[in-house]
Amino acid sequence: MNETLKRTISGAVYIALLLTSILFSTESFIILFGIFLIIATYEFCNLVKLNKIFSILFVTLFYSTVSLISFYKTETENYISKLLKENIIITVDIDRLFTVLLIITLIVSIKCIVFLFDDTQEISRASKYIYLVGYIMLPFLFITKISFGIKDYNPKIIIGLFVLIWTNDTFAYLVGKSIGKHKLFERISPKKTIEGFLGGVVFAAFAGFLISKLYIQPNPEFSSKSILIWTIIALIVSVFGTIGDLIESKFKRVAGVKDSGAIMPGHGGVLDRLDSVIFVAPIIFLFYQILYYVS
Repeated sequence: MNETLKRTISGAVYIALLLTSILFSTESFIILFGIFLIIATYEFCNLVKLNKIFSILFVTLFYSTVSLISFYKTETENYISKLLKENIIITVDIDRLFTVLLIITLIVSIKCIVFLFDDTQEISRASKYIYLVGYIMLPFLFITKISFGIKDYNPKIIIGLFVLIWTNDTFAYLVGKSIGKHKLFERISPKKTIEGFLGGVVFAAFAGFLISKLYIQPNPEFSSKSILIWTIIALIVSVFGTIGDLIESKFKRVAGVKDSGAIMPGHGGVLDRLDSVIFVAPIIFLFYQILYYVS
C-alpha cells in the first residue's frame, strides 16, 4: 500500500471516529477524548522520557474525576451515596475549579512559548511534569468543556472548531506549497512559510463565516454577532493552532524523532493530529468566558 493511500485511509478513519463520537452522545465524546488523552500521554512520555505508568494513571484519574463532577455531578453523588450508604454531596464549585485550571493552563502555555524560542535542548524533570499537566492533560478537559458552550452540550461547537483547524492546516499547506517563499520558523519547522500561514488565516476566517451562516444558523437578530464570534474563533485557531503545531515540533526535535507515535499510518501519533486543538482549546474557553461576562 503506497503512502498516499495509507494516509488517506487512516485520516478518513480518524475523522469518521471523531465525528461519530461527537454526534452520537456526550458520553462517547468524553470517552473518546479520554482515550486520546491516554495515548497522547503515552506519546509525550516517550518524547520527554517520563514514567509512563505513573503519568497515565494520574491523567486518567484526574480527567475521569473532573469529568464526572463537572458533567455528571448528580449521578456521581447518587452512586457514591449508594456505595457508601451515606448521603454524599459534592460541594466543588465547578466554575471556580475551571477558572483555576485555566489559569494553570495559560501559565504553562506561556512556558511552552518560551520553550519554543529557547535554544536549550534539555528539559528539566520538573518541567516535564509541568508540561504533562498544563500542555497535555488540562487542554483535553477544556476540549470537552467548550463543547458545552454556555450551558448544554452542543456538538456544533466542537465540530466547527475542528473544521476551522482542518481548514487552516489544509490551506496553510496548499498556499505554502504553491507560493511560499519566506520561512515562518525554519529552525523548528522548515516547511512552514509566512505565505502559508497567511493563507491558512484567510481561508479559516472564510470557513468561520460559512460555519456561522450555514451550520450554526443563528437567529436573524444574532446573525452579525455570530459571524463576528466565529471569525474571531477562526483567527484564534489560525494563530494559536500554528503555535501549538510548532511547540509539538520543538518537543519532537528535542527528542530527535519525526512523529510522536505511529498509531495513525501516514499521520504519526495522536499528538501529531491534536497538537493544534490542545493548544487552542484553553484560549477558546477563555474567549467564551469573556463573551459570557460581557454579554
